[in-house]
Amino acid sequence: QVQLVESGGRLVQAGESLKLSCVASGAVLAGNDMGWYRQAPGKERELVVSGSNGVTKHGESVQGRFTASGDPAKNAVYLQMSSLKPGDSSNYFCKLRTQSGHDYWGQGTQVTVSS
Repeated sequence: QVQLVESGGRLVQAGESLKLSCVASGAVLAGNDMGWYRQAPGKERELVVSGSNGVTKHGESVQGRFTASGDPAKNAVYLQMSSLKPGDSSNYFCKLRTQSGHDYWGQGTQVTVSS
């Protein structure tokens, strides 16, 4: 059974940095497509950053501020967020897409940015 567990979300001040983690079990992250998404109350889920076949795509609102990385030894991916804004407040999810095309989502971690 594939499980993704995000962590690291908390309350921060505008302008601060924060790093989120996503650890997987039941599947190997390396070699599969991964992504970070976010969803605020009343809004649609939106792309933060994704990686597929060596190509990285960022959501327009986080370009230049957020960076994704991975640690195959820990079977984990990370989202480094800098220059946080109140508009970045959201529930952040990681997603794994396997080579068979199946998507797995974590339960999310809440980030709140105060002004």
